[in-house]
Amino acid sequence: MMAVAPFVPRLLIVGCLLAALLIASRARAEPVISHVVRPGDTLASIAERYYGDPRRESVLVAENGLASEGGSAIVTGLRLVIPSVGYHTVQEGETWAELAKRFYGDARRAFVLREANNGSPGAQPDPGAELLIPYPLRHVARQNETVRELAAEFYGRKKLVEGTRRISRFNRGRIRRARLQRGHIILVPLPDLVLSEQGREFAEQQSTGRQVGGEVRDRQAQIDAELPRLRQYVSQGRYAEAVALGSGLLGGGHLTGNQVVTIQKELAVAFVALGQEQLAARAFAAALRRQPDLELDSISTSPKVLRALKRATSLLSSKEKSE
Repeated sequence: MMAVAPFVPRLLIVGCLLAALLIASRARAEPVISHVVRPGDTLASIAERYYGDPRRESVLVAENGLASEGGSAIVTGLRLVIPSVGYHTVQEGETWAELAKRFYGDARRAFVLREANNGSPGAQPDPGAELLIPYPLRHVARQNETVRELAAEFYGRKKLVEGTRRISRFNRGRIRRARLQRGHIILVPLPDLVLSEQGREFAEQQSTGRQVGGEVRDRQAQIDAELPRLRQYVSQGRYAEAVALGSGLLGGGHLTGNQVVTIQKELAVAFVALGQEQLAARAFAAALRRQPDLELDSISTSPKVLRALKRATSLLSSKEKSE
């Protein structure tokens, strides 16, 4: 049942205006998803529909400015913002710091992007990779609220320590004491605010068929899961199977630069073993286009494979000169 109280109209107007202002000022990787409240809807049922978890109603409350001492209320016809993670395809030369500046307004918040996408501390994002952009939820602090309480509310008790650290670091300079000042706006980065399959479908219906995003990232994760099998085929001498798998992965598209290099290197070795030296050179050439400084261990790599790499390097060099 939806709660209705005398203060609802003013609260809803203020809440909606606040949400609109906050949304307009926030950089996003995806367009806004909205939901028009229907008869019988509750915040818990809406959270269940979009996230597969009714406990996520606290996110809806915070995002839409519905929090109040008297509780939260929604009425039929109210338009709610449904916050969710965004997605971004990495372009050549982009760095974690640049992306953090774009999406969060501060390059020092790059750690959130790196952690959410399993990035290595010393490496920049892989060109072509679709990154998950954690959602920067804006929470208005309650009287004497603590960062630990926020972490428990939005991350859960199991991630209390990790969540407390993340919130504190993300809001560096804003959190100066153990207890937060009432009305203080705290940003809570949520890397797991992903729409469920049903939520995606419903969001796309609400948005006239617009793709919500995440499909490319899912595809790239599937490719990562297949790479160990590809390496195993090559190491076990199952070259025909390696060629079939590697070619299939390349044909599916949506690969990152590192994935292309890895697959082409394994294909090149398989082609050499199968006596297809020309195809091996082409595979190495494709890898070299992505990674010009590609090298192989001269001790552990067979002379035939090294020759194929050298031939590919010569082919690319000749082509560049002719152009």
